[in-house]
Amino acid sequence: MSYSEMTTAELNGLREQLLAAYEEKKGLGLNLSMARGKPSKEQLDLSMPMFSIVNENTPMVGEDGMDFRNYGVLSGIKEAKRLFAQILEVEPENIVIYGNASLNLMYDTVARAFVRGVLGSTPWCKLDKVKFLCPVPGYDRHFTICEFFGIEMINVPMDENGPDMDMVEKLVSEDPAVKGIWCVPMYSNPTGITYSDEVVKRFANLKPAAEDFRIYWDNAYCIHHLYADKQAKLLNIVDECRKAGNEDMVYEFCSTSKVTFAGAGISALAASEKNIKSIVDMMNAQIISFDKTNQLRHALFFPDMYALKAHMMKHADIMRPKFEGVLEMLDKELGDAGVASWTRPLGGYFISFDAMEGCAKKIVSMCKDAGIVMTGAGAAYPYGKDPKDSNIRIAPSFPSKDELMQACEIFVICVKIVSIEKILETR
Repeated sequence: MSYSEMTTAELNGLREQLLAAYEEKKGLGLNLSMARGKPSKEQLDLSMPMFSIVNENTPMVGEDGMDFRNYGVLSGIKEAKRLFAQILEVEPENIVIYGNASLNLMYDTVARAFVRGVLGSTPWCKLDKVKFLCPVPGYDRHFTICEFFGIEMINVPMDENGPDMDMVEKLVSEDPAVKGIWCVPMYSNPTGITYSDEVVKRFANLKPAAEDFRIYWDNAYCIHHLYADKQAKLLNIVDECRKAGNEDMVYEFCSTSKVTFAGAGISALAASEKNIKSIVDMMNAQIISFDKTNQLRHALFFPDMYALKAHMMKHADIMRPKFEGVLEMLDKELGDAGVASWTRPLGGYFISFDAMEGCAKKIVSMCKDAGIVMTGAGAAYPYGKDPKDSNIRIAPSFPSKDELMQACEIFVICVKIVSIEKILETR
């Protein structure tokens, strides 16, 4: 029964039962986390053979004669470029291989725009105002980069197809201070949605007022499917931008951080020839080369897409029962209550949960008091300010299945208590 249909006496009675259950759970002294999308130990164990794939017997000279152990090859070895070219469906010459994290790559891309500008445009540090569009709910680390550089962030609502493109087109075409937009286009963080073909095409056909406007296409989860037979499809933004005559307008980012080892993977940027040349020229002042032996390790571990896809299905086999367990509990315990909604992703690392307006912070706080760490309420919005105080990001990956179910049970109890109290306040 929907809570709104229950009498005040019924709600008060249920609240007392739930509070007793909550106090009992608090007494267990748990310390569980559903905060960040960290791979579990079982997932990390999948890539342990990488440590022996490069050894004293491994040929350390590439096909171009370069010794992987030495200085040089600033933009990455050919073998690693081919791997990411297959992942992102671009040409190897449109790839730059970076260090262990795409977040670092995205930060540096923004920093270079501030210091040197984009393809000859005015450096952003000399401008009065720089703005970014931020589809919400979105990835908190994107917003942290903007906040660090003093970039003004503008919320753009999302639906099941992607960002509100009417709003995006209007702001981009009318305001030259809008220099970029953050996107997680496939299995989006945190909603799990994948941008529709129409949305991707409208992105590719944007007519920005700023010549240095760029789409920051963070394709972090493009191979992170949960099912072999139900996989989202994402139109190739690089191809679409080229067709529209806007090939310079997009930076596409990707990494193996949740494919192999978190913090010890490799990352990549796909972009146009002009963008690549400009970025590599500026990188020349920053670094001599990234870790080519790690690039080789990845290229040997994934000799083709068949090997990579087989590896990712092993990840899926670990992740899928956790996602399904959370969704089953939410359906069972909250499906008829009428106090929340949540996404049902086919991939990625998160479930986006929307509580009643004004309830998210209290729910997260109650969970914390009971030993369950969640991502901070509001984290999926610029400046940490969710205007409705309703969105909560659930990350099922790191705990064991048993721990996850314990955490989810407490989460559900907290949602019920806070929701009942919110309804009673309005009566």
